[in-house]
Amino acid sequence: MPIFSLSSSSSSSSSSSKSWILNGLAVGAAMAAALGARAFLARSGRFRSRVIGIIPARFASTRFQGKPLVHILGKPMIQRTWERAKLAATLDHVVVATDDEKIAECCQGFGAEVIMTSESCRNGTERCTEALQKLGQKYDIVVNIQGDEPLIEPEIIDGIVKALQAAPDAVFSTAVTSLKPEDAFDPNRVKCVVDNRGYAIYFSRGLIPYNKSGKVNPHFPYLLHLGIQSYDSKFLKIYPELESTPLQLEEDLEQLKVLENGYKMKVIKVDHETHGVDTPEDVDKIERFMRERNLS
Repeated sequence: MPIFSLSSSSSSSSSSSKSWILNGLAVGAAMAAALGARAFLARSGRFRSRVIGIIPARFASTRFQGKPLVHILGKPMIQRTWERAKLAATLDHVVVATDDEKIAECCQGFGAEVIMTSESCRNGTERCTEALQKLGQKYDIVVNIQGDEPLIEPEIIDGIVKALQAAPDAVFSTAVTSLKPEDAFDPNRVKCVVDNRGYAIYFSRGLIPYNKSGKVNPHFPYLLHLGIQSYDSKFLKIYPELESTPLQLEEDLEQLKVLENGYKMKVIKVDHETHGVDTPEDVDKIERFMRERNLS
């Protein structure tokens, strides 16, 4: 499965985490040539070059109210996410987008730029769209960095940006990693399937693909979707105008609206031990993990 891949570890930015497997990049270059884009890339050298990272954060989460402000080993989770994002080489700028004054005050306290957005934003993508409009600066790619993965690797951010830059026919890019068998039927762990050129086919809260036995196949390479995603900024401007779609509403997954409307989404495969915070119980798990590895 030729997904554009990179190796990464959540314990450190080791040399192995920075080793790239460039098969997917080659696929992207070949597609660009087929579309006549290679000449443009060579001529301009600036295709989708300006990149901003936006961390959407809201206080009123149904599963975990006030989640961005929860402390993980002495630091608010939103601060840990912002600090990791600032290490990404491809980002020209990083901001937090929120509708909550408590979150804004916290972020300004540790030096982050904050864009206040409306309470009516239905998801992180819409919050990123509003923040981009309010910034009033031109960016070619917007990276939506989920605030509930405080150990996200900067190399993953760089990977999805490079994947989108290498795939002119895509408007969206995201990352997946190997799914653990114990997470197979957890609806909070979103699964993904891709085609043989590394483009997303479908996302689901259920196990996909689903075989006749109804059990997990220990030999199948199931993929777990990581929440981070990047968009072509022109597409992001029209995204809120797209009508909600049946699959999006049924699965409650915003990326399905992109696919149902016929847009292409590039996927990279990474080696990443996920430590997302979905519930209060997850805080203890991630703190134990960090203590075991002497992560501050």
